[in-house]
Amino acid sequence: MKLPRHIPIFLMIKIIPILALTFGLITPSFAEERPPNVIIIFTDDQGYGDVGVYGAEGYETPHLDRMAAEGRQFTQWYASQPVCSASRTGLLSGCYSNRIGINGALGPGSRTGINSDETLLPEVFKSKGYATGMFGKWHLGDHEKFLPTNHGFDEYFGIPYSNDMWPQHPTAKHFPPLPLIQGTERLRSADEHDQRMMTTWLTAKAVDFINRNRETPFFLYVPHPQPHVPLYVSDRFAGTTENGIYGDVISEIDWSVGEILNAVSTNGLDEDTLVIFTCDNGPWLSYGTHAGSTGPLREGKGTSWEGGVREPCIMRWPGQIPAGTVCDTPGMNIDLLPTMAGLIGADLPERKIDGLDIWPVISGEDGAESPHDAYWFYYKQNELQAVMADGWKLVLPHTYRTLDGKETTDDGLPINYTNLKLEEIELYHLDEDIAEASNVAKEHPEMVAELMEHAEAARTELGDKLTKSTGSGNRPAGQLTEEEGQALDLINWPNGKPKR
Repeated sequence: MKLPRHIPIFLMIKIIPILALTFGLITPSFAEERPPNVIIIFTDDQGYGDVGVYGAEGYETPHLDRMAAEGRQFTQWYASQPVCSASRTGLLSGCYSNRIGINGALGPGSRTGINSDETLLPEVFKSKGYATGMFGKWHLGDHEKFLPTNHGFDEYFGIPYSNDMWPQHPTAKHFPPLPLIQGTERLRSADEHDQRMMTTWLTAKAVDFINRNRETPFFLYVPHPQPHVPLYVSDRFAGTTENGIYGDVISEIDWSVGEILNAVSTNGLDEDTLVIFTCDNGPWLSYGTHAGSTGPLREGKGTSWEGGVREPCIMRWPGQIPAGTVCDTPGMNIDLLPTMAGLIGADLPERKIDGLDIWPVISGEDGAESPHDAYWFYYKQNELQAVMADGWKLVLPHTYRTLDGKETTDDGLPINYTNLKLEEIELYHLDEDIAEASNVAKEHPEMVAELMEHAEAARTELGDKLTKSTGSGNRPAGQLTEEEGQALDLINWPNGKPKR
């Protein structure tokens, strides 16, 4: 076998073991001893219908479609809550976020954040000697003690909360400048140029992290701030799609996915690396053409209807996840922590979590079923709004927001929602009614009764503000002291915190 004369050293490091395997110098089991790298790419407010293989229109996502062709597409993957901080808490902790005191979207200067007593996903990886890096949006508290490098990440660059929490917000004028943070250092306040370049920068940092850690197992988390409004895209992708700036943004995110996949391949890590793409919640529909599409699903972000919580999800790991397959078995972002712990042989957190190991489902094992009896859908301040089991979803009485047929705009400004009160329990057979269009509660009283048992189990464990139920399993979020809160306010608003 004749090799090219000029081969980068990192490729030589990969080629030598391959040649040794080819000529029988080492056994295949040696190559299998390395635990897998894991990459999670997590977008913000992207809709179920905003990826090519999920039916996107007006733009293409060739790299995500390639991921699906080389991996597994999940048609019933869920965010644990339909809003930023709560969903990210579920992903990183393996818990329903209300179990550990995180609700809604934490704002600048929040007195609460992730509790240091909780074990997060990067800490699980660190327990097995992994390098850990995060580049993107955090949103589990902006005080230094809540930041990523104090919760298991070796490296961090990004923003501490949503990209609209800055002085240019179209309706709220109390936000401070948006800080760019590296590690725990606030580098400067972000401007529009920084917003336009963010996807590019995060991609470059992710690729660099992969290149630098190719010889050691790593966990890489890339939570893009886009396509959350305000939408920003680099000049290279501006005006390149038929779907306006939203399509341009998704196209750039797809490019980013391609760059990350290429870095994995170039470093010879395809068969050593699990790559996961998913989103935090559904699209913010009140922003009109600056929001994504839920496809056939009902409602969007900020609701427990399918459009708020069912997300695109694609996983790729050549040799371990069957290529070109589609999985209809439900999964949720809370399941990733225990599944990853199982893959790398790490201990689960000492404190109770809600996720379960779903590797048989992910890997396409014959006959694999969800290990969950049910999934619980909470929103707002500990409101139990729905439960789901065995293809059926019971929607409990609550007030939800809807556009209710209103015309939206194309100027990036939101319109007001209408609040509707659901007075009675409703039942939907999701296997046959993905759009939640036909309430069949009266036709299936036995399923209503069965799902109500799951609802009562949720209330016993985590409580329910709607029924004034107190749970036995809730734990507090991290808290700032009065002095810490005042110091944080001074950093965020050096001229004084404005009244809301």
